[in-house]
Amino acid sequence: MSKFSIKSAIPAFSKLGLYLLNPDEELTNIISAEHHYNSWFTAENISKAIKAIGKTLDEENLKAWVDQYKLDDNITPKKVGLILAGNIPLVGFHDVLCVLITGNHALIKASTQDSHLIKHLLNMLVSIESSFANQFSFVERLTDFDAVIATGSNNTSRYFEYYFSKVPHIIRKNRNSLALLTGNETEAQLHELGHDIFDYYGLGCRNVSKLLVPKDYNFTFFFESIQSYHTIIDHHKYNNNYDYNKSIYLVNGDKHLDNSFLLVKEDERWVSPLAVLYYEYYEDLNSAQQTIIAEQDKLQCVVTTAPINVKTQVVNFGKSQQPGLVDYADGIDTMKFLAEL
Repeated sequence: MSKFSIKSAIPAFSKLGLYLLNPDEELTNIISAEHHYNSWFTAENISKAIKAIGKTLDEENLKAWVDQYKLDDNITPKKVGLILAGNIPLVGFHDVLCVLITGNHALIKASTQDSHLIKHLLNMLVSIESSFANQFSFVERLTDFDAVIATGSNNTSRYFEYYFSKVPHIIRKNRNSLALLTGNETEAQLHELGHDIFDYYGLGCRNVSKLLVPKDYNFTFFFESIQSYHTIIDHHKYNNNYDYNKSIYLVNGDKHLDNSFLLVKEDERWVSPLAVLYYEYYEDLNSAQQTIIAEQDKLQCVVTTAPINVKTQVVNFGKSQQPGLVDYADGIDTMKFLAEL
């Protein structure tokens, strides 16, 4: 079995990327069957996630990314516990990539909602480059670790902070994303915004759950621009959430807008229920910017073309669910964390 080296790891991941962009029959069958284990994981959504990852694993892209850090083939590998989320397909892959490409050992506690895909990808990686076989283990419970990267809810994060307090760690909490609209967006831009709202049924932390809009914003044009996403209501779980939240608003007499597949409600909160999009008015761009800055610890990214200056990652319409290698969750540089262990 060959010895790990960063030089060999980069082309190995690049080949994995090509595999993801051109799935074989085995991967295609896994994609088709996954909804039996997790009904949110439709073939369309899994394919979308796999394609997004495949595009990032370009060899030159990987090399430019890795070259930013002081990595050494001769490091003593650290055992890094990974508690992966399972809200959208392969959401934990980037953490696994970071641990492996730095030469460390990943102790992977996969989510019960998303275990088949990550196991298949890593098996394929080993078939491409055998040195990775000794670099990861799937575990039911984390023990004997040197560092931890854990993703969970605001509730579980408190447990994680306590349990992993004695080792270097990254603990991620709930986050959501928002879109800042000016009212000058084109139909094409708002249609792309539909991807930020509806991709993966809105279950990801990079999905837009709230709009900041100017006074007298024209929601009719917004609804017309996203009409093509109406088939999302055909998914039974999404439909159940839509019906439930609609009934609550009707019973309570809560003012809201409804286009038959999305409920839009004025609300100061940042986390909207599934099938609901919150919105809040702003006076001017400066006040909108200040609102974003004040809540940046709750935000993963901001979708807008408006000229704002914030620490939170800002992306163009339709791009929130297409993070690059350097678009680290919660803005915490995972590679820097691992390189300094």
